[in-house]
Amino acid sequence: MDVKNQTTVREFIFLGFSSVPHPLLTFLVFLIVYLLSLTGNALIIYIVLMESTLQTPMYIFLGNLAFLEIWYSTATVPKLLTTCLSQVVIISVSGCITQYYFFSMGATECILLAVMAYDRYLAICSPLRYSVLMSVDICLRFSAGSWIGGFIAPVLPTIVITHLNFCGPQKINHFFCDSDPIYKLSCSDTFLAEALGYTCSSVVILSSFLLIISSYGQIVVTIVRMSSQAAWKKTFSTCASHLTVVTIYYGTIIFVYVRPPATYNFNMWKVVSVIYCIITPLVNPLIYTLRHKDVKKVFTNVLA
Repeated sequence: MDVKNQTTVREFIFLGFSSVPHPLLTFLVFLIVYLLSLTGNALIIYIVLMESTLQTPMYIFLGNLAFLEIWYSTATVPKLLTTCLSQVVIISVSGCITQYYFFSMGATECILLAVMAYDRYLAICSPLRYSVLMSVDICLRFSAGSWIGGFIAPVLPTIVITHLNFCGPQKINHFFCDSDPIYKLSCSDTFLAEALGYTCSSVVILSSFLLIISSYGQIVVTIVRMSSQAAWKKTFSTCASHLTVVTIYYGTIIFVYVRPPATYNFNMWKVVSVIYCIITPLVNPLIYTLRHKDVKKVFTNVLA
């Protein structure tokens, strides 16, 4: 498209949830969920850092996940809350691309959940060698690798997006700067950007998901060989929290990101995005604290 005679857009306008029937009520609900999410995840980080009995690989990974949930939701929710109360919420193009990059670090969560599945695999399938194969030092390396992978994964798609031209319209029918809303606003040829973005997201999501499936496949084989029902129950209890989180998280992101370029109902997409941007960061600490007796005990002592 010829952009020589078109005005370059320097700001975008979020539509968000400004058109909902009861914006103040919507704002209060999202605000309460966000604050509870921050509190729950911050408490998990605190108890993992302060309680020596919880400084094991499983809980170190959980602490990293809690920090990531705070990062993830804080990248998007403040703008969402603003769209509930204001008809015009503006973000600069550079700010939009920056938000896209930090939100795309959700790749860290994919890698981290895969590493946590591998940790469960080692604990159940190689219990005698677990302390050697998953020492605290190795655990910290895995955690660092998850963050480094999360930082690297969105770099190339973000660089390509910075070279797109934006000449109108300015309105983003979303509450944060995700890939498709950005592509829709560009007056450049977005084929390369879309192909690269979808390829990168699909590779990260599907490869990590396959690693999780593979780990649990081996766990199932090990469980089948167990003759004791008590051992079955203990193994299932060990994996239940992680499986629940994986199901919720991957169920939503695969629906949104693993598909070819197409025309979408952005209103439906916004609702689905709320699940993994707001609901999941709140649900995760609840799932882990309710399933793990050690965490519940420490939580009780902290809150007492």
